[in-house]
Amino acid sequence: MNQIKILLIIPAYNEAENIEKLVDRITDEYPQYDYLIVNDCSTDNTEQILKQRGYNYISLPVNLGIGGAVQSGYIYADVNNYDIAVQLDGDGQHDPAYVEKLIQPIIDGEADFTVGSRFIDKKGFQTSALRRLGINIIRFVIKMCCGVNATDTTSGFRASNREVTRYFSKNYAHDYPEPEAIVAASLNNFRFKDVAVVMKEREAGVSSINAKRSVYYMIKVSLALIVCRLGLRRKKK
Repeated sequence: MNQIKILLIIPAYNEAENIEKLVDRITDEYPQYDYLIVNDCSTDNTEQILKQRGYNYISLPVNLGIGGAVQSGYIYADVNNYDIAVQLDGDGQHDPAYVEKLIQPIIDGEADFTVGSRFIDKKGFQTSALRRLGINIIRFVIKMCCGVNATDTTSGFRASNREVTRYFSKNYAHDYPEPEAIVAASLNNFRFKDVAVVMKEREAGVSSINAKRSVYYMIKVSLALIVCRLGLRRKKK
């Protein structure tokens, strides 16, 4: 483990109320991991906090959204030759204590990328009923598209080996990318594995997806996955 270079990619947009607690816990309890905060042009004082605390971060010149922010982290991981890149949100929902469990299948050669799922052991924060419905619909669409049974399709807690990191650094959806990344990686013959984790509820701030947007998200992502599937099939031809 000590010989493996691991980078935690932490996308952050207006996470001034959460980011210190998360990063301080990582540096205090898990110093074996490097981390990079990608400040996605926050409008609150997130960048000021990052600068004052001397955290390792980059600030994007324009707001790229979650996909662009995460892809920036993958580019950084690829350029700096990290063996494993781990994405976890800056809102504190993803517990860094589960990083070791998340990366173990990659270290053991069982998977090329993994996704932390809260729905395997059904412990911790399970999100709203409406969002669970959307997640299950997207799960069905993903299974139809590429045969992968991903139980927590919108989870942003995930890990990738060097090859998948390089692929994501060049190919990553920018608008709600998590489900599309599963389809794209799977159709490019990267091995996927679900890993049971426990997630927490956001402690502060507001999620970008409310009840009304959950329905929009479900429809849009389902259509995007089908288009992604068709597009990748044409490329292979």
